[in-house]
Amino acid sequence: MEHLQTSPTLKPGETFEQQKKKFDRWWFLVFGVILLIIILVFLEPDPYQRIVLFVSDGIGVTVYTTLVSFVLVLIFGLIGGLGRLSKNRIINGLATVYVEVVRGIPLLVQLLFWYFAFPSVIKNFGSTLGIESLANYRADPLLMAILGLTFCYSAYMSEVYRAGIQSISRGQMEAARSLGMSYVQAMRFVILPQALRVILPPVGNEFITLLKDSSLVSVVAVADMTRRGREFMAANFIPVQTWLMIALLYLVLTLVSARIVNWIEKKTRLER
Repeated sequence: MEHLQTSPTLKPGETFEQQKKKFDRWWFLVFGVILLIIILVFLEPDPYQRIVLFVSDGIGVTVYTTLVSFVLVLIFGLIGGLGRLSKNRIINGLATVYVEVVRGIPLLVQLLFWYFAFPSVIKNFGSTLGIESLANYRADPLLMAILGLTFCYSAYMSEVYRAGIQSISRGQMEAARSLGMSYVQAMRFVILPQALRVILPPVGNEFITLLKDSSLVSVVAVADMTRRGREFMAANFIPVQTWLMIALLYLVLTLVSARIVNWIEKKTRLER
């Protein structure tokens, strides 16, 4: 997994407001890659235009899989992070085991497990109990892919949440409790809002990494951009052009995501 440092610092003589209003010059790279794709499509419509048209539905699947998985990762990652901070030994132990085990298994292996092994477990369970619907269960590739990505990335996100919450001074919690707030209220209204600002850069990086790792779902029969690229290459035997275009399309998605994350960081960063 990739964890990049994206928080820029103020230049000498530059105010915080000036930095927030400054145009992000990395957008020129985004426009440059898009322009390159357009040039390739118009100068050589065969094969580049055919490639784009063929994988266009895969682009939608890639974006959909990434967005749905990431929303679920944010939710379950928070639960896991709070579990890691819990003073209850059982909850803390379960959360810790989950994080350590999941982080020790490659994502590809986990996706293969959810698509091939997990349905088999459900079928055996249904056959044992005589439940016909479970005994005849068939795995939906997209659902299993989202489940696998969520299960894996929630472990990493748990650590991001945990680190963010622990970075907040204990005095904040003590002050909230002294005002009559319960532990839950203090976490909800005082600690978490501050922690979210702290963890925004790594959360953004996790999203970009998830977007790229979503290409692995192609091995479990999900017709994402990578799988559609493999199908086009197998039918036309032009690997260089095919994977060049697929790489450029992924690059556009990741660059745009990075710029959006950077914009959100600037909007939410507190002046120091």
